[in-house]
Amino acid sequence: MSFLGVFIIDQNIKLLFLDGFNYFSHCISLVLTLNKGIAFSMLSFFGQYLKYIQVVLILSVLIYLVFKRDIFKKYALPLGILLGAGCSNIYDRFIHGGVVDYVYWHCGFDFAIFNFADVMIDLSVIMILYIAFKSSKVVS
Repeated sequence: MSFLGVFIIDQNIKLLFLDGFNYFSHCISLVLTLNKGIAFSMLSFFGQYLKYIQVVLILSVLIYLVFKRDIFKKYALPLGILLGAGCSNIYDRFIHGGVVDYVYWHCGFDFAIFNFADVMIDLSVIMILYIAFKSSKVVS
């Protein structure tokens, strides 16, 4: 359920920006940008191959989880969020030619432009680390 929820929410927000929504302020601007790379536009030199590399990575994670059901059960919520957000960004690459980014922080310093899926990926990683940390404390 978390997979589908994150995917649908992210795609609907992106539709607003694809339809022309913009907002500008002193610190945060909401403006459409197509990112051809990954975080901070890294690996953009892979061009169209990047989306296929990401598909292989997602499929590898899914295959691993099929064989490690105990890991999937333990981390089901953050994995659902992670995979939903990742698939939403990959979907953008196939449909729009790049990831639809729109949140631009420029207050005091310029930060990478990002989107809801990126925030969900970060949140899911934090959740995974938290669950792993809590589990290791119980074992000790």
